[in-house]
Amino acid sequence: MSVVELAGALALAIGLSGAHAAQPTFPDKPIRLVIGSAPGSGPDIISRALADRLYGAWGQRIVVDARPGVAGILSADLVLRAVPDGYTWMMLTSQLLVATSVYPNVKFNLSKDFASISLLGTVPFVLVVNNDMPAKSVRELIELAKKSSLAYGSAGTGASEHLSGDLFTRLTGTNMLHVPYKGISEALSATMGREVQLTYGVVPAVMGAVSSGRVRALGVTGPTRNALLPDVPSISEVVPGYQTLGWYSVVAPTGTPEAVLAKASAEIAKSVKEPQFGEQLKGLGLDLVGSTRAELDAFRRDQTKQISDIVKSAGVTVK
Repeated sequence: MSVVELAGALALAIGLSGAHAAQPTFPDKPIRLVIGSAPGSGPDIISRALADRLYGAWGQRIVVDARPGVAGILSADLVLRAVPDGYTWMMLTSQLLVATSVYPNVKFNLSKDFASISLLGTVPFVLVVNNDMPAKSVRELIELAKKSSLAYGSAGTGASEHLSGDLFTRLTGTNMLHVPYKGISEALSATMGREVQLTYGVVPAVMGAVSSGRVRALGVTGPTRNALLPDVPSISEVVPGYQTLGWYSVVAPTGTPEAVLAKASAEIAKSVKEPQFGEQLKGLGLDLVGSTRAELDAFRRDQTKQISDIVKSAGVTVK
């Protein structure tokens, strides 16, 4: 090899080495997954399960950062202030779509400011009552609510639980008082403590209390019964047209490198479809999806329209 050829080879090797250093393998440090709900909520439980699975795949920690407040709006503001380098994600749920439909002057555009990664799955809410409640069914609850003053708790004004309760009262012609709390754990505790008579919570958030007998499940908000609660009817069996669903998806700030988004999406979708992790999610009450980025884009568009229509029809407003 001539001196010129040797110099060229050395330059090429140095260039390739520099390119590799400038583009390290993702991820090469911990990822922060921000959730807009309190610890013990459905998003918290699902996020921690996902974090454990991805740590096993990548060998990097996924740090779940709970930032509850204003039905998820605070968490979205936080994520959008982060550098869009792929190391800050957000668990996007139906809660935030509801919030952006009812809160005025939201400073971000959910559709434009967050890039889709993957939809993990969907899950119904469960209507639960405290053990002092004489109502043993949805029909009996409606009859009781028309004769008595009842109150339902939620994870906060504008949260999905609030929408579930508001839609129920509107379709049944009842007038129950809404009492917002700082997260579903507080609302559930208030229900067990008889501060309110009932609340709504996604399956993973309330299943422990239902299984232990601390609250009683009267109905699920999905179109069909849930596999973990086969004896609990769908509310729509008594209240035609009633339906609300929770769901869990992962997004990142727009501007995150496409290669990073693609790798994260592929790994999450793969995880959901694996028997062990999939069964773990099913054990939390989820109907599994594991979508591509494009499929989550389409799902978000559809859900935005549906939730906006429900919010408008139900007349849910926040001043």
